[in-house]
Amino acid sequence: MKNLVVLGATGSIGQSARQVARDIPDRVRIVGMSAHANSEGLRLAAKEFPEARTVLSSGPAGAEALLELATLPEADMVLLAIVGTAGLAPALAAIEAGKDIAVASKEILVMAGEIVMAAAARKGVRVLPVDSEHNAIFQCLEGRDPASVQRLILTCSGGPFRQTPAAELAGVTPEQALKHPIWTMGRKITIDSATLFNKGLEMIEARWLFDVPMDKVDVVVHPQSIVHSMVEFVDGSVLAQLSHSDMRFPIQYAVTWPDRVANSLPPLDFAALGSLQFESPRRRDFPALDLAHWAGKTGGTLPAVFNAANEVAVQAFLEHRLGFPKIWETVAEVMGRAPLVAHPGLAELLEADRWAREQAETLTRQ
Repeated sequence: MKNLVVLGATGSIGQSARQVARDIPDRVRIVGMSAHANSEGLRLAAKEFPEARTVLSSGPAGAEALLELATLPEADMVLLAIVGTAGLAPALAAIEAGKDIAVASKEILVMAGEIVMAAAARKGVRVLPVDSEHNAIFQCLEGRDPASVQRLILTCSGGPFRQTPAAELAGVTPEQALKHPIWTMGRKITIDSATLFNKGLEMIEARWLFDVPMDKVDVVVHPQSIVHSMVEFVDGSVLAQLSHSDMRFPIQYAVTWPDRVANSLPPLDFAALGSLQFESPRRRDFPALDLAHWAGKTGGTLPAVFNAANEVAVQAFLEHRLGFPKIWETVAEVMGRAPLVAHPGLAELLEADRWAREQAETLTRQ
């Protein structure tokens, strides 16, 4: 039995985590849940798991209450599904309290991967990936010698504009960008999937999770989203993890690892699938991948700048203040201006985040 705290229990990942707990109640018990402002959603979740402690983080003492929830004595693991950088402090608190963490909030490792992974190693706790792509790589790497890895290959659906001519991208509206062809997600991550910033964030996340240089992290477009990611080894062999596009698969594996547990999720029917398609991403038209490679390879505070500038640009786009291609342009401009700290502490990362948001906000209002 795994006692689980779910930070972000009313979002799409949190809802899937609750479904997992319902599906395998003999293996997962939810002992704590948070929501930011969705009080009604949290109330309904509390009815479902009446023994769980609940926290509304937008309240007067929300930040402190999140830290208390992340360090509950009875918790074995904390699932971080909070959008943005708000999950960083609870993640570090959970690690210091000796809890394993399951990470769905990309920003935690993008912004502070060096600090988070060092803290986890020092405390002897596991950082388990919940993103379907990183969870797939985690499964493919289990028991393998890191020196045998040639490439981590993240798959990417390509988003709603995979086949849209470059000349038409300037006219893309938020309403169009919010229609993802595969996944149902929150607004910010859905826009990130349309720009491929989501995949860029995942590239940096993979670099820290699996301790590989950025040059070994690659992306391939796979519209069916059945192959969730692959690992290529030095002998040319490739291992892949496949399943239906349902976040309950990676969430369950993260919270029950190292065990595999029977559930009600549907198996793949390969004959019905027929064929799987792969293609190269359009890096020139969707430059988020190259910006991510720049940020991840440079390291230091630049990934935090990359992440923060994107968050501001996405919000400006959603408010119809910024054109779709201007999201990439804004992030590139802020990254180009950014002062760099090579091995930042938490205070320096937070300052880089603040600086980048201020710069991006200025650019999006010109």
